[in-house]
Amino acid sequence: MNGQEILTAFLTILIKEVRRFTRIWAQTLLPPAITMVLYFVIFGRLIGSRIGPMGGFDYIQFVVPGLIMMAVINNSYANVVSSFFGAKFQHHIEELLVSPTPNWVILLGFTAGGVARGLCVGLIVTVLSLFFTRLHVQDIGLTVLVVLLTSVLFSLAGFINAVFADNFDDISIIPTFVLTPLTYLGGVFYSMDLLSPFWRALAHLNPILYMVNAFRYGLLGVSDIRVDFALAMIVLFIVVAWFYSLYLLESGKRLRQ
Repeated sequence: MNGQEILTAFLTILIKEVRRFTRIWAQTLLPPAITMVLYFVIFGRLIGSRIGPMGGFDYIQFVVPGLIMMAVINNSYANVVSSFFGAKFQHHIEELLVSPTPNWVILLGFTAGGVARGLCVGLIVTVLSLFFTRLHVQDIGLTVLVVLLTSVLFSLAGFINAVFADNFDDISIIPTFVLTPLTYLGGVFYSMDLLSPFWRALAHLNPILYMVNAFRYGLLGVSDIRVDFALAMIVLFIVVAWFYSLYLLESGKRLRQ
């Protein structure tokens, strides 16, 4: 395939993915918005007023970056895992695999679709947060970069889950038993300074910790870990996830029946 054909193939997959989640916006965009508003009200206003300042900011200001990242993570992941597993379940992914479309273009198209949904939900949640607090963006470039990298990483993670899933129950196991605990323990609602040295060291094994803190630094200018190290870790996770996903596609394991 030449460059024009590759671009056409990529845009076809991306547009299909975007139309998929925008067509059913009441199921893909509205629920996370409502959920985050409840977080803002309960944790930000009701409980946050009793907790007091955290990291030098009002509690609601401190948790907003983490809640935005939570929405981006969950929706980037959910879009790819549901879309790709649906394609595998209905057996039309096999038609893509036997087409001249390179495997990396297929992977890039599905990943870009997940990123698009993650960014849409992240933007919606950010706008809603402005009704509850003020956000003083310290570094707009870093903020956008962290959101993009996080969306890419969890889109790839959703792809890997979809490849190994055998039924629709399997695509809910990882979000329930892995993503949710890691997110809640990733510094969304508290500073690492509150933890003992042992638990603080253990928390550094949580990849979401790096994303939440890097994003919080971009918005508020505070972080529990070095931002350059956090970015390096995120990029490392993306490289590993990308090549492993590409390997799964090229091997065809669990895809061709």
